[in-house]
Amino acid sequence: MLFSEIRAYLESLNIGTIPKDRQTVLTELRNYIAGKSARSEPVSLMFICTHNSRRSHLGQVWAQAAAAHYDIPGIRAFSGGTEATACNPRTVAALKRAGFVIIRSSEGENPTYKILFDEALPPVIAFSKVYDQHPNPDQSFAALMTCSHADENCPYIPGAEKRFAITYTDPKESDGTPAETSTYDARCRQIATEMKYLFSKI
Repeated sequence: MLFSEIRAYLESLNIGTIPKDRQTVLTELRNYIAGKSARSEPVSLMFICTHNSRRSHLGQVWAQAAAAHYDIPGIRAFSGGTEATACNPRTVAALKRAGFVIIRSSEGENPTYKILFDEALPPVIAFSKVYDQHPNPDQSFAALMTCSHADENCPYIPGAEKRFAITYTDPKESDGTPAETSTYDARCRQIATEMKYLFSKI
């Protein structure tokens, strides 16, 4: 069962605030997921950003949580970058504020985090990696481009059977400013709202 704080967070989100043009893009992704689910095929979603540090991790975590919330089976969410850096601690902090339980399971410049969201389901394992690095799939997945830089500079993702541009403004622009926490929370909430819209329509 989804943790109560995360369930309450998702239930508080208003999908009616998503602009119509954005809904169109999300509906195309929804149709891809629904089609594979109808054929009882597993669905692999890879969220891709340049550094795999912020938006791609938020997308991966919220996709997995929203799929669990709406009891959509066979969903596996991944994330990767065009280069590896680290899962940004500000991203981790925003997810904690949303109700996720996060355990840092390794140290170093690119630590690994176990992100728990459900009493029965395995955690999301988060660390920065390139999109073709294990444990990411190498075929039959949808590439979800969460930043315009990666979308423009990586026109071909090997193994992807479908590609969707669902770009978000980088919260990094607020790093070290008084707006840092509110900016990360806003991006976290925006991505959660869109994942709610996506999986509530399956």
